[in-house]
Amino acid sequence: MIFLFSAFTEADKRDLIVNTVVIDAGHGGKDTGTIGQRSREKDIALKIALELGKIIKKNLKDVKVIYTRSGDKFIELEQRAQIANKNGADVFISIHCNSLPKNTPQSRKDKIYGTETYIMGMHTSDANFEVAKRENAVILMEEDNKEVYEGFDPTSPESYILFSLYQSAYLENSLRLAEKIEKQFKERVKRKSRGVKQAGFWVLYRTSMPAVLVEAGYLSNRNEEKYLSDPYGQTLIASGLFRAFRDYKNEIESTLN
Repeated sequence: MIFLFSAFTEADKRDLIVNTVVIDAGHGGKDTGTIGQRSREKDIALKIALELGKIIKKNLKDVKVIYTRSGDKFIELEQRAQIANKNGADVFISIHCNSLPKNTPQSRKDKIYGTETYIMGMHTSDANFEVAKRENAVILMEEDNKEVYEGFDPTSPESYILFSLYQSAYLENSLRLAEKIEKQFKERVKRKSRGVKQAGFWVLYRTSMPAVLVEAGYLSNRNEEKYLSDPYGQTLIASGLFRAFRDYKNEIESTLN
């Protein structure tokens, strides 16, 4: 949340400087994520994440880029959030690919496509809930998950009740960033934007900074899978994410002038 004062203390100014971003490539290692006809979510997410980091490093010299993973490695969900927290990140961007259930007819799969950007909150539709369940399901692959996640079961609707109490000082700025991302996807990258949404993602719940989870497209859609698998398409997505991050950074830091 942005507070405007006539004068800032040095601590206030540090809080309004966006100089560290954690880029989280979803899934990895034994966790493939969703699978298309010839591609895997973990691979596409990593390529987009690395490209985004490269563009930021080239164009925003004052920003430190940290990856939760830079290779095909399994990283626990809780650890991803803690990487951001321990490094004092100013922004957390988690990159994923979407998919319809396997038993969905291909004719329907090919009709559903586009980008979605999520912020933390309670789901307002079954579709949002299904996305959250799928992305949280990696918890079940982790050892000692009941202890680490305090009994949270990503498949149980009852477990998500804890998110109904969620409140964050970073929610407003998470929304600002999410809206900029979807605007870039729609207006500059010329993608179909399915909008900004809320759902109970553990990794967003545990991060202590503005945080978004980006679903870059549907691997279940054959045309979109081709786009997401193409290095040119991946670069366009990364470029859209970069411009949104740059505009967000400039907007936040403009309050110092």
